[in-house]
Amino acid sequence: MRKIQAAAFLFVALVVTLMAGCSSVPPVSAPPATPAPAACAPCPSCPVCPAVTPTPVQPPPFARSLQTAAWSDLPGWSEDDVAAAWPAFLLSCRGVASKGNGAGWKRVCDLAKGSDGKPGLDVRRFFEQNLKPYAIVNGDGAVNGLVTGYYEPLLRGSRNRMKGYEQPVRGVPDDLLTIDLSAVFPELKDKRVRGRLEGNKVVPYWSRAEIAAKGDRLPSKTLLYVDDAVELFFLQVQGSGRVKLPDGSLVRLNYADQNGHPYQSIGKTLVERGELKLEEASMQGIQSWARANPARLDALLNANPSYVFFREVPNSDGGPVGALGVPLTAERSIAIDPRSVPLGSPVFLATTRPNSAQAMNRLVMAQDTGGAIKGAVRADFFWGFGKEAGEQAGRMKQSGRMWILLPPELAPK
Repeated sequence: MRKIQAAAFLFVALVVTLMAGCSSVPPVSAPPATPAPAACAPCPSCPVCPAVTPTPVQPPPFARSLQTAAWSDLPGWSEDDVAAAWPAFLLSCRGVASKGNGAGWKRVCDLAKGSDGKPGLDVRRFFEQNLKPYAIVNGDGAVNGLVTGYYEPLLRGSRNRMKGYEQPVRGVPDDLLTIDLSAVFPELKDKRVRGRLEGNKVVPYWSRAEIAAKGDRLPSKTLLYVDDAVELFFLQVQGSGRVKLPDGSLVRLNYADQNGHPYQSIGKTLVERGELKLEEASMQGIQSWARANPARLDALLNANPSYVFFREVPNSDGGPVGALGVPLTAERSIAIDPRSVPLGSPVFLATTRPNSAQAMNRLVMAQDTGGAIKGAVRADFFWGFGKEAGEQAGRMKQSGRMWILLPPELAPK
């Protein structure tokens, strides 16, 4: 029995040793009457764990579009009335904080709020002491890009369809699906697909021509009826506007969603057809063509398959609410491509006035986006509300440069 117990004891010790591999195991003493077992074969070498290389912190996507600059590189920086942009900057601080992405701006925005309204505030000095300029560059290395303009139009309309008011302003349809791809593919952040169900399949949503053909069969609430198809088209291009009702009251409309089809410029279509010269393809030129060709207007509008749906928002004296979630400021807000310029950022824009070589250099805030605003050096300048703003916006198609102003916390590495 003693021999059996000793053998069992040694077997357990051997198993423990083998299971432990090369780890240290306390020596096991056999009973004195039992001879020591033969030496075990050497343990195989422990594998060497590969060195752990920390994953490098990836710079934000927009950092690839930036080049270090100096304040002296910004043409007209010292002449611009930067104090006029201060209220818009405070709105940007509010916007980035509400969207949960204001960590990099917290220190500067807290300083701005603490300085606001204090006598002797030097806004230019504030920006120079707390921010640093970076030139925005296109992927091909070009520093110049396209600057267009937009505005908040005023239309005439009615709550009910009646003679003279027959163009529907539609809300978001009940069958419009919006699929956020970032839930499955994180690299596709900010990418959303619009569609509708057909059986058990998701298919593209109806195009502009198909929406027009469906008419009231589209499962969508009609918010208002307006008097002009061209003005409604440009309301969709602008993304927001006001409608004056027969009783004189105003209704404010804001972008709610889109059918998922890409935007196609009808001005470019008319130029390609030889019906307008390039310099005539402004909003005003398109409106003149439409007045002269009413029978062909629907076909021209349907050349742009994109269709925008609206929501009614409370009326106020401020500008329309942009993609940042704050009211836009006339001549101090721009729409940008958020893949290259983060929403809320101050941007110094160097361009020229519409159809002119007269310099227009000023500090603006990136507070909006747009379906046609694609690329790093690309901006849509918000002119404000009404006819005069529309005249400026409709003619604006200028070349320009852009510098983003960032706090040290967001400086590209």
